[in-house]
Amino acid sequence: MTDGADDPSPLMSRGLVDPRNWRRRWDAGELIHENDGIVMITGDNERAGVISWATHQWFGDHCWSLGIQVVPAMRGQGIGTRAHELMVSYLFDRTVRNRIEAHTEVDNIAERRALEKAGFTLEGILHGACFRGGKWRDGALYSIVRP
Repeated sequence: MTDGADDPSPLMSRGLVDPRNWRRRWDAGELIHENDGIVMITGDNERAGVISWATHQWFGDHCWSLGIQVVPAMRGQGIGTRAHELMVSYLFDRTVRNRIEAHTEVDNIAERRALEKAGFTLEGILHGACFRGGKWRDGALYSIVRP
């Protein structure tokens, strides 16, 4: 059994979640809220994953925090980079928040490259930021601010 270090799929995984929550939100038309949301990513007319955003607060001011999952078969095609670019445009065009951030494990090289290609800047390393595979892992904090 692997701890997942060689497989990017479990990176920053929060473990099991109740899929009925998404169904309830879908049925209620609430996948996009004032303070959070999730949308499907597609590539070549196929489902490629999801990207989500939620409110985060620093020193009393709010920013957006992004999360993304791309299915293994669709990785390495630039879909994650493009999804980040589109989400940045969407959030900056429709809200007044000045900052969008994303966190990933330091070992998730593909996500780090996608963030950098989408214009995000590495702000620093978050030591012991997430627990996975029986140990604490370091995270990388990226951001982009309104032009």
